[in-house]
Amino acid sequence: MVLAAAVCLINGGLAQANGGIAQAAPVPDPPAVNASASQSAASQGATSQGATSALVTEAALRGTQTFQGLGFDTCMTPSATTMRAWHGTSPYSAVGVYFGGRARACPVQPNLTPAWAKTVSDMGWSLLPIYVGSQSPCVMSAKKAAYTINPLDPEKDGVNEARDAAQRAHDLGLAARSALYLDMEAYDIRTAACTAPTLAFVQAWDREVRRLDYVPGFYSSADSGIEHMEQARTAGAPDLPSVLWYARWNAQPTLTAEPALPDSAWQPHSRIHQYEGNVTEHYGGESLTIDRDILDAPVGIVG
Repeated sequence: MVLAAAVCLINGGLAQANGGIAQAAPVPDPPAVNASASQSAASQGATSQGATSALVTEAALRGTQTFQGLGFDTCMTPSATTMRAWHGTSPYSAVGVYFGGRARACPVQPNLTPAWAKTVSDMGWSLLPIYVGSQSPCVMSAKKAAYTINPLDPEKDGVNEARDAAQRAHDLGLAARSALYLDMEAYDIRTAACTAPTLAFVQAWDREVRRLDYVPGFYSSADSGIEHMEQARTAGAPDLPSVLWYARWNAQPTLTAEPALPDSAWQPHSRIHQYEGNVTEHYGGESLTIDRDILDAPVGIVG
């Protein structure tokens, strides 16, 4: 059975796949999100409950388009032919695309064009734009170590890369109020020499993305970058991401009961869980190696 997905317009206005095993995606029981169309509004705000509580309130997600259901991401953008074959035959209705950033594992994306974005959007797919920019000074992946933030001026890097992300999103045909997801691969969060410049970079990226009228999201390992963002939220730090996309593999496909996050944080419509990675699936005669995601979050707006 294919899980129904909902796309709703808010009122008011990744681990890279490089291997896997052949298997079909298990369709989970209905997730802990409402998978029917609805209208809602949300924004990143702070309420005082001893420590700051970053519940989402009405401004930050105003004018966004939210997807609720299952999606996938994969290093190379699939062809329109593959997307057509998978639509309606797979349990997925959202796809993550690596549209920019100097640390992308797949920097050449011949399929990822404005025409492709319009074509797959017209098919009924929602897009999750992923930007793999500069990485934390303590990034754990040796392949990403060549692309680290300048610890002497992380804010400058953050601003410059936010502008690049917004321009690339515009060039791809993504309208204002689209969500753009900054991919920060796993890093050491135990020392200030690592966390301070990383947080400064993320905050600068968030501020500039918001100034340019896009919505900043953040992808990382649940036990690394996501835990770091939650620590920053608890400490009352400003300019945090509006949406969190957390990787915790071999886990149930839910958007609650995440050890790194209290259920009240980054709610509502502000979470994506990458719950499985590097699996090969076959639908409609086409195969892809993907990471599996469950969403209740804003997506790219094509047009």
